[in-house]
Amino acid sequence: MSKDTTQTEIGSLTVLLPSAANDERLNSIVPQETPDAHELAPPSQPEFENHQLQLFQSFLANGEEQRDHLSNAIDLWDSVPRYSVSRQEMTKARISERFLEEHKTRFQHRGHAYTVIVYPARVMDLDGVKRDFWPSASEELVEDALRKLAIEQQAGFFDQANGRSGVVFTLHALRKEMERRGHARSYQQIVQSLNILSQSIIDIMPEGGQGEGKIRSAYLPSLAAVSRKRLKDDPEAKWAVQFHPLVTGAIDRMTHRQYNYHLMMSHGTQLARWLHKQLVLKYTFADQFKPFQMRFSTVKRDSGLLDAYARDRDAVKALEAAFGELQKGSVIQSVTRNDETGPRKKLTDVVFTVRSSFEFVRETKAANKRQQLAHSKPGTETDPPPPAKPRR
Repeated sequence: MSKDTTQTEIGSLTVLLPSAANDERLNSIVPQETPDAHELAPPSQPEFENHQLQLFQSFLANGEEQRDHLSNAIDLWDSVPRYSVSRQEMTKARISERFLEEHKTRFQHRGHAYTVIVYPARVMDLDGVKRDFWPSASEELVEDALRKLAIEQQAGFFDQANGRSGVVFTLHALRKEMERRGHARSYQQIVQSLNILSQSIIDIMPEGGQGEGKIRSAYLPSLAAVSRKRLKDDPEAKWAVQFHPLVTGAIDRMTHRQYNYHLMMSHGTQLARWLHKQLVLKYTFADQFKPFQMRFSTVKRDSGLLDAYARDRDAVKALEAAFGELQKGSVIQSVTRNDETGPRKKLTDVVFTVRSSFEFVRETKAANKRQQLAHSKPGTETDPPPPAKPRR
């Protein structure tokens, strides 16, 4: 282990942290502080060309068109409710229309309970006024697009010795990537999201002694930005970001899973996108004869996306609609609802039973095979999966 890194245990996961994630700047943060992102040292050529990174960038796919639709889901990181407060809710929560306190929530993942605290970023709003922001849906889309860009050779990098990973990109490429996936943003909106991601700090702490420590880091610990003048002169000027330590840990330990990123990005609601990722990460035994159950209470607790509803019945309707999106997109073939009630027929919980589509089963089998090959001896070549069946 490099002198520039430390290890921490979180839940059942050992995470390699760069020193920047544990330094005095982060440990002394107080509400409403907005630290600048750490300077990102330029990646060296070996960081763009190593076996671990190649495993992250290689997929089981039938041709370039199918490969273009794939990206990686990150097991623990993509289960953290880190984008759960909408811009509308932020507007209501701001003090004097500018300031936010930290946002605290809880969730469970694979039998471990966690507390999450998000400290807001103070950035320039589009109207020229500095305001506090928690990362929300727009920032989530930007992060997903950045991870997709990192799949390209000479764009993504991985530095095991210093516990860091990330991507080098142009603002134009990031904007075009989001536009291609149905989420067009202006340059100003994308820059604002990058600033929010690089300045918002997130604590992830196991509860009840499950694990020995916490992870404290910015969503994007380092950001190398381009000046306005240089960007105007050269739209192809390179930016660079460093991913969260949990993403780096997934690349290091090969706990990422390939999935249909293009389809996930096509869903119209944040809740449907969250459900899609959760099915990718947890429904790894997908089979049309083996249904998967998800409880309303579990989704509400772990996503944080239903807390804004005053009545549970309205939240259940929103969840039902999100499952409908997945069915329309052929992620699932069917979904059935079973209400659980208490005294006076008061709704206490709802169990949703989903059956996977043919396509999701095929994608899951490809993801499983890819993981098996990745954990075999170094240098193993991946074989293409069976031909894709047409969507119904």
